[in-house]
Amino acid sequence: MKSELVHTLTATFEGHAQQTDTGVEFWLARDLQHLLGYSKWDNFLNVVSKARTACEVSGHEVADHFADVGKMVDLGSGSNREIPDIMLTRYACYLVAQNGDPKKPEIAFAQTYFAVQTRRAELIEQRLLEAERVSARKKLTVTEKELSGVIYEQTGSNKDFGLIRSKGDSALFGKSTQAMKAQWKVPGSRPLADFAPTIILKAKDFATEITIFNARGHAMNTEQAISAEHITNNQAVRETLLERGIRPERLPAAEDVKKVERRIASEQKKSLKDLDVLGTEGGEE
Repeated sequence: MKSELVHTLTATFEGHAQQTDTGVEFWLARDLQHLLGYSKWDNFLNVVSKARTACEVSGHEVADHFADVGKMVDLGSGSNREIPDIMLTRYACYLVAQNGDPKKPEIAFAQTYFAVQTRRAELIEQRLLEAERVSARKKLTVTEKELSGVIYEQTGSNKDFGLIRSKGDSALFGKSTQAMKAQWKVPGSRPLADFAPTIILKAKDFATEITIFNARGHAMNTEQAISAEHITNNQAVRETLLERGIRPERLPAAEDVKKVERRIASEQKKSLKDLDVLGTEGGEE
């Protein structure tokens, strides 16, 4: 397919995209019908029906992606009539394209186009989740450093910090730090938190923040007092997780957060290089 046609079809598809009041992107089936090369509505409805089935089989809520609506049309005599239409999400459009007639050039284009767009959205979501985890790990590092400082300020030494943190882990997981490191196959020299999923990082951070607040507020000046506080807070967080059906010690290990950080940094550098190249090309005459 010629690049000029690809650009034209892309602009046409995106040009027909609309948004609800809540910002949800959608296409109207009556518009998509013609964009995909179908002249008869009934024939196109057969394709939409197959797409609905595919949506249901894939485990998605059909109503979330295919919403029946009415559309007013001008009859040309000064009167209007409402005809049935369907609001389709990008995912629904992808399924419609996948179930269309591949001999139509519009369908052939749409099958590739929506597949690429859907995959791109999935990658963006994945990157956002990875960035959130990296951010949560950095936040926990800062919070634990603050706890170490509080322990030093109020007991005269922070040599007990590792012991206090380990007691917190035992309260949160119901297992010792070493047992969890063995379960998650964490290298001996690495912190358990580097392999913890985001929800555990945030749980540990929350419990630690409470320990800091109460250790200061109640002027705790012994390891025993701060340990007891930290154990209580981690037990409370664990109970909350259990009530919501989340058992910390049964969660799988996450990817080494250092690897995730390096990947994000590498992709950012690549994006900057790509921008530099585009800027250079744009400046050439």
